[in-house]
Amino acid sequence: MKTIGIIGGMSPESTVLYYQIINRETNCRLGGNRSAKILLDSVDFEEIVRLQKSGDWAAAGNVLAQSARKLEAGGADFLLLATNTMHKVAPAIEQAAGIPLLHVVDATAAAIKRQGLSAVGLLGTRFTMSDGFYTERMGSQGVKTIAPTTAEQDEIHRIIFDELCLNRIRPESARYFYDVIGRLKNEGAQGVILGCTEICLLVNETDSPLPVFDSTAIHAFSAVDAALEE
Repeated sequence: MKTIGIIGGMSPESTVLYYQIINRETNCRLGGNRSAKILLDSVDFEEIVRLQKSGDWAAAGNVLAQSARKLEAGGADFLLLATNTMHKVAPAIEQAAGIPLLHVVDATAAAIKRQGLSAVGLLGTRFTMSDGFYTERMGSQGVKTIAPTTAEQDEIHRIIFDELCLNRIRPESARYFYDVIGRLKNEGAQGVILGCTEICLLVNETDSPLPVFDSTAIHAFSAVDAALEE
């Protein structure tokens, strides 16, 4: 079994989900009391948020690159960045480390294509929905993304940072997300990506007007695949 190096803390809530999903899936596949081999480096999320707000993505990339080097030195075989938004600086991490980074967009695109879909809605932070790093990589793999309106993006972004990252779950916020998903369906979306690792705390497949692609679970499952690969 390979050792998974998780760059976490962005937010702590989603990092907990990654840890649980990976270990439960490993145990499901191997049985007994088996669990995953994991090294976790949890960064201070407030530092990352400040750099996001100031637009200093280079500095944010340096913070995560240092984390990657630490995990590599500790014996990790590959890296998992437990956040969607910070994949914006994935190239800095890949350049800093001598071990592979398992990219969330690649894992999510593969899951969408396995379902035979080609156009999906994208929910996430404002950076994920509008900066292009996510949508362009999806597009290069044959998956078109449909983003919410600017006003919707602002409210989704607020809910993520002011509520979900702090484990505040509000029914009215869930209704807002489902309304946005319904509108994306009317625009031609065949499914919806939960492109922020906290959104799965609020949105579920049962209540969604569209099939849900939970990037947290997809990414975590793909890490188990990689860890158990011969």
